Amino acid sequence: MDHMTPVTDSPAETPWLDQDQQHVWRSFLGGVTVLMDQLDRDLRTQHGLSMAEYEILVRLSEAPNRSIRMAELAAAVAHSRSRVTHTIARLERDGIVTRGQCSTDGLEVLGRRLAHEVGVDAAHVGVGRLLQDAEAVIGERGVSATLTDHGFGVLEQAAHTHVSGVHAHFVSQASS
Repeated sequence: MDHMTPVTDSPAETPWLDQDQQHVWRSFLGGVTVLMDQLDRDLRTQHGLSMAEYEILVRLSEAPNRSIRMAELAAAVAHSRSRVTHTIARLERDGIVTRGQCSTDGLEVLGRRLAHEVGVDAAHVGVGRLLQDAEAVIGERGVSATLTDHGFGVLEQAAHTHVSGVHAHFVSQASS
């Protein structure tokens, strides 16, 4: 694109958007907002789920064994860990997800790799001590969220609504 203007470090040199560019930008933001609000409203009305909850269920359904570490989930959906924790707590109350210790805790994996590298038995006391020290430094062991069978059924129903909404409010509009 020939219209690209380099970003500068100086506020005085900031290349402001011209009137046409500003119109395109604001139209894009407005369109995305209207679309996301409509998709969210459809999911809330028909399934009692928000778009954020739906996206979390999608990510869980795509993960091996429908389970993912909470920190990875937060990164995947671009939300804070705190927000994901609160959202998962709501979904857990409804039996849609469960939370538990990660079956492959990162510290345990690290310990096994280290034990392999230095040639000692993974059950060796030194490795156990190393894991305890690492846990004390890093914090609590990893927690995972897992999509339940009931949750998968909820997702299947909501997916129909979501995809229909994407077709009706975006694809058909973009195609015309």
